[in-house]
Amino acid sequence: MSTGPAGGGRENQLYALLVGAACLGGGIYAYRTVKGDQRRYEERLSEIASRPHRAAPQETLSEPEPLAAEAAETEAVPAPEPEPQAEPSPEEPSPPAPEAEVVAPSETTEIPPEPTAEAAETPSAESPEPQPEVVAESGGDVAPVASKIPSHARYLLIGGGTASFAAARSIRARDPGARVLIVTDEPDLPYMRPPLSKELWFSDDPSVTETLRFKQWNGKERSIYFQPPSFYINPEELNSAENGGVAVLTGKKVVHMDVRGNKVKLDDDTEIAYDKCLIATGGVPRNLQVIERAGEEVMSKTTLFRKIEDFKLLDKVSRNIKSVTIIGGGFLGSELACALGRRCNQERLMSVLWFLSSHGTSLMLRNETFFSLVCYLFSLEGVKIISEALVKSVVAKDDKLEILLKDGRLVKTDHIVAAVGLEPNVDLAKSAGLEVDSDFGGYRVNAELQARSNIWVAGDAACFYDIRLGRRRVEHHDHAVVSGRLAGENMTGASKPYWHQSMFWSDLGPDVGYEAIGIVDSSLPTVGVFAKATAKDTPKAATEKSGTGIRSESETEDTAVSPVASSTPAPPTVGHKDDYGKGVIFYLRDKVVVGIILWNVFNRMPIARKIIKDGEEHADLNEVAKLFNIHED
Repeated sequence: MSTGPAGGGRENQLYALLVGAACLGGGIYAYRTVKGDQRRYEERLSEIASRPHRAAPQETLSEPEPLAAEAAETEAVPAPEPEPQAEPSPEEPSPPAPEAEVVAPSETTEIPPEPTAEAAETPSAESPEPQPEVVAESGGDVAPVASKIPSHARYLLIGGGTASFAAARSIRARDPGARVLIVTDEPDLPYMRPPLSKELWFSDDPSVTETLRFKQWNGKERSIYFQPPSFYINPEELNSAENGGVAVLTGKKVVHMDVRGNKVKLDDDTEIAYDKCLIATGGVPRNLQVIERAGEEVMSKTTLFRKIEDFKLLDKVSRNIKSVTIIGGGFLGSELACALGRRCNQERLMSVLWFLSSHGTSLMLRNETFFSLVCYLFSLEGVKIISEALVKSVVAKDDKLEILLKDGRLVKTDHIVAAVGLEPNVDLAKSAGLEVDSDFGGYRVNAELQARSNIWVAGDAACFYDIRLGRRRVEHHDHAVVSGRLAGENMTGASKPYWHQSMFWSDLGPDVGYEAIGIVDSSLPTVGVFAKATAKDTPKAATEKSGTGIRSESETEDTAVSPVASSTPAPPTVGHKDDYGKGVIFYLRDKVVVGIILWNVFNRMPIARKIIKDGEEHADLNEVAKLFNIHED
């Protein structure tokens, strides 16, 4: 019989149960603590591994690569560029992104609805890749990260001018998700060149050289840039942009092209691979050999006019000198002579001389009536014209430039503007193995603007086959727009031939201008038909009527229908200047019209285009001129 207290067995069981529960809880706590420490240890290792400045060097991975954020400014000696990290596979979760301080670009260049620059600073839950961390170098300051250049671009456009921008817009229109990379050696985003020698000079804004905004002849204000910075995305974000976009890599020059490897090399040895490439390198302004041989002092007082920086320089120079001499009788020379002459008359600061030869440097002034009209107009603007001027030598003497002509005349001036044409930029031809036309210069391309199966050329650098006028190379805005647009379409598979007959125009201020089409060459015979001008026969009135500042924008092929001739008879030829206020000049080859200039006749270009397209001989060009209704008030 038991001698223990009653119920003792029950208490022992309860005690054992409590001890067991305590042991089980301690075990669970210890297990969770160890697992937690292990997880935190693994997270820490992942965090350390994700820091670019501590990552071990590794091979460059195939695109798409995560791209580093661009710094607001690039130092002379940039910080070491972070190595790209491998993109996580779909089966493995991405490591958690550490909190990072990212140096944002100076201007946001993204296209909505893509993430903004501010959003890029904070990693989001949807972000597929860890954001890089910018680590302070010695001294405690945050070192800027060098701009990351994409290693691959589906569409690579070489050159940042009108043709390249038109191609980019065309590619995006046909392929909305396309990623387009423009590489340009200029520091500026794509801009239009015509206002540099036209409207900008007539602006009354003292800060026009900084704003680069101007009033068109119709009174509407606009910028010289095609689009604001917000239109573009940053180059380092191109390959990660969900909806694609257009990125511009400024200040970089393509120096080598490997057509077999489908890649190019930049001047900093960076390589970019491409699927399809457009060459739209434009051209460089020519200079006279006598100026090039004259030495640095003469060159320092000579402007070769082409870019924004040239406009800024000439604007500054022209406000601080007493005389400027323009050499070259083409479109650019005439526009600058008129612009500077207008400034001379208004500010009484300088005299303007225009060296003009009716052969060689002048491509359109062979017609005697047209030549006389231009000379008369320029005399009203205070411009002194020296015709048949051939430069023999240029020397710097007593802080002046002395220009000796071949006929013995001597001209002293403070500054020279050499406007003697453009040399197509074909620097890539040798490395790429592309053919350059021996007669016209530029890359030879087929009817679809192709130089190779995946290489196209547009703009000034393209020597194309005109189905009506034969092999040609054109250096004008409308051609750059149309050829760039067509090249962009063909890069996306359109396979369209180039059949457009591009036009060009030149404005000598808001009151006088002309439009032209076809081959306008001083070596060809011409026939001019003129009439008295009215108040509506001016560039200002034409842009007000069309609603556009760039007159080629108002053109459409749809209006190029058979024109109806005016019933008003042509008046007899008279000698008064007022009766030559407007007119049509025909350029002939084998009795066929191959070029037309419309002097103060606007919004008639489709008619001129049809005449050239028809390619017929005309017994009486006075009757053809009636198609333009120049004799109607």
